[in-house]
Amino acid sequence: MAKLKKTLTQNELLAQALVPEDEQPYDVPENWVWVRLDFLIDLHRGVSYPKDAAHSEKSEGDCLIMRGGNVEEGTLNFDDNVYVHHSHVKPNQFIRKNDIIIVSSTGSSKIIGKAGISDDDYPNIAFGAFLTLVRPRLEFNRKLISLFFQTESYRNVIRTLAKGVNINNIKNEYIQNIPFSLPPLPEQNRIVERIENLFEKLDRAKELVQNALDSFEIRKASILHKAFSGELTTKWRKENGVGMESWEEKKFSELTVLITKGASPKWQGVDYVDDNSQTLFVTSENIREGFIDLQKEKYLDNKINDIQKRSILKNGDLLLNIVGASIGRAAIFTDDRLANINQAVWLIRLKEFYNKQFINYYLNSPAAFAYYSANKVDVARANLSLADVGAIRLLVPSLPEQQEIVHILNSLFEKEKRARELCDVIEKIGFMKKAILARAFRSELGTNDPNEESMVGLLVGK
Repeated sequence: MAKLKKTLTQNELLAQALVPEDEQPYDVPENWVWVRLDFLIDLHRGVSYPKDAAHSEKSEGDCLIMRGGNVEEGTLNFDDNVYVHHSHVKPNQFIRKNDIIIVSSTGSSKIIGKAGISDDDYPNIAFGAFLTLVRPRLEFNRKLISLFFQTESYRNVIRTLAKGVNINNIKNEYIQNIPFSLPPLPEQNRIVERIENLFEKLDRAKELVQNALDSFEIRKASILHKAFSGELTTKWRKENGVGMESWEEKKFSELTVLITKGASPKWQGVDYVDDNSQTLFVTSENIREGFIDLQKEKYLDNKINDIQKRSILKNGDLLLNIVGASIGRAAIFTDDRLANINQAVWLIRLKEFYNKQFINYYLNSPAAFAYYSANKVDVARANLSLADVGAIRLLVPSLPEQQEIVHILNSLFEKEKRARELCDVIEKIGFMKKAILARAFRSELGTNDPNEESMVGLLVGK
């Protein structure tokens, strides 16, 4: 404990340490105690330095300064580095193992309170002024305390307390006053051991799933290359007496009866509505790679269709994202509802003798993505123009061969649905870790020994 607290009487120290019963979030075993985090940690504010003292290249006598972008959930990264001379840094601002680095000042309510855990001592790495360092005291299991900062209960408290008008800030007292369910030291050690064992198994499962996904994407790219180079249907052509001369190079503008995009409702003075009998509004976030995700539907007043007549959707239209990080994702609209699109989506309506699924597969192929990458214009956000889309070139076989290619691809990519489910598994692993942590701090991991002495003795200086 800090020297100041050693001078207090046992009763005074106990009164300050323990959380009153009516403020305790939930019941814990009798040999556990509810304490304020202030009695388990020390807080340190980040390094302040003149703007002209920072530089991106390391020189002799410099140390790395961590900033908000270096803090990830549960860990730290060392990208986008900034260096300052050691003279700007106090000894307690260098990062040590099991230190918790918190984003304590930001305009984002999602990022505020995000906590990364240091996995080592870093004598040449410190942290900046918009971060706070939480250092668990040596009397306790520091790893257990650091894991608390990965719980949903911690983040929920911080989000509520840190709300600001223009920026979110975490004051020291916000952290110091958070209740913490503290078990005896042997139980602290057992809980950490159990958590690490469970997390290790989950991490192994995640790695296997990720490897399966990566392998699938590699195979998928290879199959699509064979599909649009003619190799996939070599046998079919031989059986049907057709040669590669039946394949013709076409520009997209030659395949379509319409290429157009939608508009922003705000620009058109059209309001969003909660009435699902109005116009379904499809945006770039709904368009995934090869399918349309309408889990989060949005609706506009029907008058959008009087203003944006050309972008009213028909069942079977191809939709292509043309702006931002999702540029190039394409899918077929398969809905009979009245629908329209926004300015980030191109509507592509094909002539009847071109197979929609064949073209959709091409738009999601590595060849197409290479074209998007080469032709997108980076202004505020990367985007493709009408001319870019119309100028896309591809080799197109006869309609029967298009249909055969689609048949083969559908069969081969039946596993794609499973691959998407694997993506869900990866996300669920994160939720499972949160659930394990919640159970740990409620004594629900089956490790507690009720006969062990309570932590009250340590808190009063025993």
